[in-house]
Amino acid sequence: MNELVKSLPSPTLPGLHLPCLDTHKGWLFKWTNYLKGYQRRWFVLSNGLLSYYRTQAEMAHTCRGTIPLAKAHIEVGDTCHFVLTSGGRTYHLKATSEGECQRWVSALQQAKANATRRAQSQNDSGDETPVPQEDRALTQGALHSLATKLEDLSTCNELIGKHGAALQRSLSELEDLRGSTEGTDKVKAVNERATLFRITSNAMINACRDFLDVAESHSRRWQKALHYEREQRHHLEETIEQLAKQHNSLERPFMLTCPTFVPAGVERSQEGDASDENEEAEFFDAMEDYYLYVPLPYFRRSGSNQSMMSGGVPTDWTHNESVSTNQMQLRRTRRSRIPDKPNYSLNLWSIMKNCIGKDLSKIPMPVNFNEPLSMLQRLTEDLEYSELLDRAARCDSSLDQMCLVAAFSVSSYSTTVHRTAKPFNPLLGETYELDRLEEYGYRSISEQVSHHPPAAAHHVASERGWTLWQHITIDSKFRGKYISVMPLGNIHLQFHASGNHYVWSKVTSTVHNIIVGKLWIDQSGDIDIVNTTTKDTCRLKFSPYSYFSREVPRKVTGVVEDGEGTAHYILSGTWDDKMESAKIVESSRGCGGSEGKQKTVYQTLQPKLLWKKYPLPDNAENMHYFSALALTLNEPEEGIAPTDSRLRPDQRLMEVGLWDEANIEKQRLEDHQRMERKRREAQANQALEEGQDVESYQPVWFEKRTDENTGESSYMYRGGYWEAKERQDWSHCPEIF
Repeated sequence: MNELVKSLPSPTLPGLHLPCLDTHKGWLFKWTNYLKGYQRRWFVLSNGLLSYYRTQAEMAHTCRGTIPLAKAHIEVGDTCHFVLTSGGRTYHLKATSEGECQRWVSALQQAKANATRRAQSQNDSGDETPVPQEDRALTQGALHSLATKLEDLSTCNELIGKHGAALQRSLSELEDLRGSTEGTDKVKAVNERATLFRITSNAMINACRDFLDVAESHSRRWQKALHYEREQRHHLEETIEQLAKQHNSLERPFMLTCPTFVPAGVERSQEGDASDENEEAEFFDAMEDYYLYVPLPYFRRSGSNQSMMSGGVPTDWTHNESVSTNQMQLRRTRRSRIPDKPNYSLNLWSIMKNCIGKDLSKIPMPVNFNEPLSMLQRLTEDLEYSELLDRAARCDSSLDQMCLVAAFSVSSYSTTVHRTAKPFNPLLGETYELDRLEEYGYRSISEQVSHHPPAAAHHVASERGWTLWQHITIDSKFRGKYISVMPLGNIHLQFHASGNHYVWSKVTSTVHNIIVGKLWIDQSGDIDIVNTTTKDTCRLKFSPYSYFSREVPRKVTGVVEDGEGTAHYILSGTWDDKMESAKIVESSRGCGGSEGKQKTVYQTLQPKLLWKKYPLPDNAENMHYFSALALTLNEPEEGIAPTDSRLRPDQRLMEVGLWDEANIEKQRLEDHQRMERKRREAQANQALEEGQDVESYQPVWFEKRTDENTGESSYMYRGGYWEAKERQDWSHCPEIF
């Protein structure tokens, strides 16, 4: 009797949790190719997906592939083999034994059935709204709990049926043996079986109670979630309705008058100046001119300077609450999308196989491997997070300022994490301007000052207390499996108030899987930032990604030290997400360093966030993964120099999706550039023959100078561009397009 009772689970059924067939993991051998044959991989089956890794440790960071089972075909072969076909791909797998193979096949078939049922139920419900990750996890947990309780009920049902039948047989035998000597033994057996039946019935009741409790608790949660989703949908419908009304009002032509000033070139009417009827008026985007009137927060004129910013807005307005609130500022709305990238296919190996070891800038590449931006525009993307420099300009401490400068130097790489396409190589003399005085207080001008080697000069002046300039030469090599891009040159940053002058360089960018596999980009190397004024330093280390490393991918670490070598801040983060700083309160020498050296152990306060990456715009994966700033860089502008990258025809054709026409235009521009180079060489040879001085190519807006602080010779802005733009005098610009 006791042994029979022990063989059954307790009334709370802790031992009745049967394994879930939709979750399975273990080692399998996967066919890779004819050279390597079958390779051992760690497979994990969960939620209708079969994922595989090289090792169990890789589950934390790198998945080698995922096979959806909802529409997969499972075929069992001979000697422990089975084949999966999903999404047009075939996977040949092999188990270590027949039993293991059968277990995997059963688990896969069950997972496929479950995934198919889930897909059908989702289709029947008609709700295609994506479920947040947190809600999905809660739902999956609830479903797993309910499935477990259901398995308990099924087991109890089988036991009740079994013991109920045995009890019925015993009762029948007892009736037949009434009054005999065997009656006592039969009565004892009936009592034992009745006891078993009672225990099983109690377990059944407890399992039912647990099932109902779980269902009721999750039902309340789902009702709250459903109510919240209905409220959100109702709010969204109201918002869309309001936007539709505003859109209709925008389509109607209207006139705006401003009592204080109007855009340049627009005459002010006397009636508009005298009228007060528009003080409470609501202003919308003027779609014809892509301009937006927004309220100015109470301004007055300071001084006699009458200079104007672009769009006719004075640069010397200061805060004054006595001025009327209906003054308006002219501001342009920037575009938020570009045409989707066409799905063109091209065999990269047919182009690159004869170029291994060569300079990438000398390889004739079709636009299929480009993005519709030039290298000058990519250089300007360094200003994506210019607000970090605005904050740094307001710092009283040079060490705090160094932390923000370091975060700015890292932030320029965040836009490259998905950007594996190469930018257009600028033509010699090509320029690019970015005027963001109204929005962010700075203006940027860059120029291609050399073609071989390719070199660009860049200058940024900000009204918020800083100036940045750089002269960058790109050295790129194709190594067969990857491309390395090594920027040569320094970036200079000077703050107006303190005079602090910072200098640093860029790290190496590497594009992997050029021939086989999915392209991915990595940044590696060290950045040494030096404040030449105070001698403060910061060394940032960009750790290269490794399959076998347990470190966080794209990790960046650094230490900020003063001029005497004392560490004050620890910097940490990733170049694709964020950077933090932690103030050091104590340091000590530890053990465990390489080659017998002692490591320094720092105790720090809680880290503070310095920089966080902006989320990418919607549909970015179809727009070359451009950021919000990158989407505006090639937007057409009026009054720019005829050498501006926005006017480059092959780049414009590629942006709108006409890649065949873009390739033809790119070939024409490159041929024209080669002819110009030959013409300059012929003139130089003729000058040598005549004994005259040979003049090398001179950029229009930059000139070569020696930096007073570093002693290096580089191209620096000579001035005059913005004045020429104001006069619309581009007579010095070469004809390159």
